[in-house]
Amino acid sequence: MSYNSEVLPTGNADNLNNKRSAFSRFLAAVEWLGNLLPHPITLFALFAVGIVVLSGIASWAGLSVIDPRPVGAPGRAASGVIEVVNLLSADGLRMIVSNLVRNFTGFAPLGTVLVALLGVGIAENSGLLSAAVRSLVMKASRHTVTMIVVFAGVISNTAAELGYVVLIPLSAMIFHSLGRHPIAGLAAAFAGVSGGYSANLLIGTVDPLLSGITEAAAQIIDPTYAVGPEVNWYFMMLSTFMITFVGSWVTTKIVEPQLGEYNSDEASIDLSEEKMEEITAVEKRGLKLAGLSLVILTALIAMTVVPESGILRHPETGAIAGSPFLRGIVAMILIFFAVPGIVYGKVVGTIKNDRDVIDCMSKSMSTMGMYIVLVFFAAQFVAYFSMTNFGTIFAVLGAEFLQSIGLTGPLLFLFFILMCGFVNLMIGSASAQWAVTAPIFVPMLMLVGYAPEVIQAAYRIGDSVTNIITPMMSYFGLIVSFATRYKKDLGIGTLISVMLPYSLFFLLGWSLLFFMWVFGLDMPVGPGAATFYSAG
Repeated sequence: MSYNSEVLPTGNADNLNNKRSAFSRFLAAVEWLGNLLPHPITLFALFAVGIVVLSGIASWAGLSVIDPRPVGAPGRAASGVIEVVNLLSADGLRMIVSNLVRNFTGFAPLGTVLVALLGVGIAENSGLLSAAVRSLVMKASRHTVTMIVVFAGVISNTAAELGYVVLIPLSAMIFHSLGRHPIAGLAAAFAGVSGGYSANLLIGTVDPLLSGITEAAAQIIDPTYAVGPEVNWYFMMLSTFMITFVGSWVTTKIVEPQLGEYNSDEASIDLSEEKMEEITAVEKRGLKLAGLSLVILTALIAMTVVPESGILRHPETGAIAGSPFLRGIVAMILIFFAVPGIVYGKVVGTIKNDRDVIDCMSKSMSTMGMYIVLVFFAAQFVAYFSMTNFGTIFAVLGAEFLQSIGLTGPLLFLFFILMCGFVNLMIGSASAQWAVTAPIFVPMLMLVGYAPEVIQAAYRIGDSVTNIITPMMSYFGLIVSFATRYKKDLGIGTLISVMLPYSLFFLLGWSLLFFMWVFGLDMPVGPGAATFYSAG
């Protein structure tokens, strides 16, 4: 809802303007403080060095915690105690030197991004993406485009790489083409893909991962308790629409006004090709044939996945979960962008031979130089943080503090969600964080009467909402890289200040939805999911 001083009493209008002004000053302060930091590449290098030094200090001080995972659980410390690994020692130095290259080449987003962008580069440089965007949004309203971008982001997290690698930069392009600030488009898509990570209309790959950890933790109390991948489906479907609505509102009411008018002189790339022009007859024909090739590709891939004997299903279980199809989603991105891109280019004349295809891929790779450098240092920082056990130790300490508060009612879930969001700032992986915290919280909350399915749903809120404001999130460096295309001097502080409103409003809206759905309406979070647990 928008407010206008002409229809509000003067005092109310002044109060509203003062609140907006205060929030704007807060975001400006966040940006200013964040941008006092050095270049993101330098910052990650300093972080990596800092972790090494802190590991020496923490090890000397004897920082450690009792491992909460049950005996025999994967990753459990043999001694039952999690200690800081000192990288500021002879053994630590050997670990650093031995793993330097492996940290870089094994950093998951690196290969994902580069391989996917080979296909995206063909689609982009052939003109397919530009034409497709123009045909889709030329007649769409401002609000509709924003909602489509956020909703597409939420849906794309079923195959997370697609959202990060394709949708986020494409959304920046869409907004710029419509005369809107491209960083706002990037932010809206990023909010949907990562801030709304656990929301979806479909059951994704993260569901069986989390449910397996939840089941193991629940069996500490009840050895027969089973938790299926579908146990949060109802709540996550509902959450999709909440994230879409809130994300759209934050974009149009807070982020875009805060960013102001866009000046193309701030860009580090040539933006002349992103102007919106009417689709020509040749482009329409190219789009139709590219679409036909996409349909044929989809049919061919479906033949390998849909039948129970499909060759891209799991070779042992025959299921889609854990199948080569899902593990090879990056290959699918490459193919599904490259083939239609080549078809479109052949029709409109932008691709005439194999050399043109190679040029399209090379041009895409040439823009990734800074990202590759950033990944080198970011990968070292993330690896050192993991090696030292800092993330696990902080998670356990935070969980023990929350446990010591002694709350037993629904309000405990608010503290639980906040703690999960805080820990997520340090442990970017949803499954890694849950593997550490689930053995503590699932048994604890079961003993006070709550079912594991509800506990897992609450965890997923906290795990999602802070993804967009933490450099520990694997793709954060990539988002910075995309953003600097449109604002060459953009720092981490600017990106965090842009994304912070999404994080705050997602946390508020999602928590309210959780309490209303679970405790207000007494609705199940998924098929057959219980709200309360009784040992009897």
